[in-house]
Amino acid sequence: MWKRLRRQVGRTVAAQDVDDHLQSAFLKFQSYQARKTVHNPEAFLVRAAANDAMDAYRYNRRRPTDSHYEEVVAMLADTTPLADEDLVIRQRLDRVREGVAKLTPRTREVFLLHRLEGLKYHEIAKRLAISESAVEKHVAKAALFLAQWAKGW
Repeated sequence: MWKRLRRQVGRTVAAQDVDDHLQSAFLKFQSYQARKTVHNPEAFLVRAAANDAMDAYRYNRRRPTDSHYEEVVAMLADTTPLADEDLVIRQRLDRVREGVAKLTPRTREVFLLHRLEGLKYHEIAKRLAISESAVEKHVAKAALFLAQWAKGW
């Protein structure tokens, strides 16, 4: 009988919620049966489970979601860096500028076009009238130099 009830309730309720709604319906059935006679228990359970599912849906629709609270917290949160974080950020930025300044002019130009302006290799090659292979080599050279130069920060 339970399988048949699950199948019937599963037509109107999400599959993962069938057992929960049937359990709730069974509790209602026991309470109701103590006061009155139930002539068709199976129909009662199916209808009670469907009603329970509808009640849960209405409740969840009215209740504010967690994402609403997260949005409010995000609006109230102060995202500006603390003074010491700001100092560290400025020091790192100065260090990056210093490292980029040590690159050869052409490598620096190619690297900045790629990383800062977001140009693709073929766009840089066309703009500077060099091959894509040369662009790849300049970017790799700059990345390798900066990675080695930045060790120990």
